[in-house]
Amino acid sequence: MSEETKPEIMMPDMTKVLVSPGPHIHTKETVPKIMFTVVLAMLPACLAGVWFFGLSALMVLVLCTVSCVVFEEGWNKLIKRAPTWKDGSAVLTGILLGMNLNAGVPWWVCILGGFLAIILGKQLYGGLGYNPFNPALVARVGLLIGLPEIMTTWNATRAMGADVVTTATPLGMAPGAVEVKEMLIGNIGGCLGETSAVALLIGGAILIAFKLIKWQLPLTYIGTVFVITGIAHAVNPAQYHSPVVHILTGGLLLGAFFMATDMVTSPMTQKGAWIFGLGCGIMTSLIRLWGSYPEGVSFSILFMNALTPIIDRMTIKKPFGYMALTKGAE
Repeated sequence: MSEETKPEIMMPDMTKVLVSPGPHIHTKETVPKIMFTVVLAMLPACLAGVWFFGLSALMVLVLCTVSCVVFEEGWNKLIKRAPTWKDGSAVLTGILLGMNLNAGVPWWVCILGGFLAIILGKQLYGGLGYNPFNPALVARVGLLIGLPEIMTTWNATRAMGADVVTTATPLGMAPGAVEVKEMLIGNIGGCLGETSAVALLIGGAILIAFKLIKWQLPLTYIGTVFVITGIAHAVNPAQYHSPVVHILTGGLLLGAFFMATDMVTSPMTQKGAWIFGLGCGIMTSLIRLWGSYPEGVSFSILFMNALTPIIDRMTIKKPFGYMALTKGAE
């Protein structure tokens, strides 16, 4: 091609170029919309908890939610910040906290949990988006350490009969003592929001359908627990529960779909989600099989929350055109 026929390179008119700070790609999703969609996804499990445990479960959910909102707005007034309760984050934290408690806990435990979740787990780090750990799990673990007897006493469901006041969770029973059907519908002991596997699966499907969570994370988490506990059960079925029991009980589905996938405290990349889920699955299985506590979901997720910055650094790709400075370069 000759010099005469080469096309000219046209530069844009710089007087008409709009220069503005990012972000330049916008979406219709907002924080309140995301938060209340997650709340909608949790409704089946909440309704199942109220159905099986009665009004006491509803009271726990209400007290936890109201406490979280009150502590959030109290903190905002203390530091002279605009109200933030409308973004839905405090409501979501309160419901998650309630789902992680027994239906029969005293009222003051709900209030204490709200304080731990909002103040210790969220606001002291700077508020929404800055907390390194899931606030609801910070509260649950804090209550478990400080009030072990209250936090490990489980109400019996109404279907078990009025003469049964407390019961053990399936993980605390002998292998084969609980039917799969009871675990699926939720007629078992445990936290009010973790008993019905069907309700939790419905909620998880809603989150995936709305693309609010990375499906790789719960899949890897649940799959890892299934494989490890399945091996242990195959080696000694008289001592270890089947992998189906481990998946359907003990808060694994609640943790895998609603807490491990928290946008703030989980990895940003798909590869990071695989790693995060794998780590949660390994830790949960080790604690359940050989630890002194039959449940390991809360501890494993908090531990992996602490590793999220490292996972992000390892898995985030370099931006286009990025070049690392060589030693001695100015």
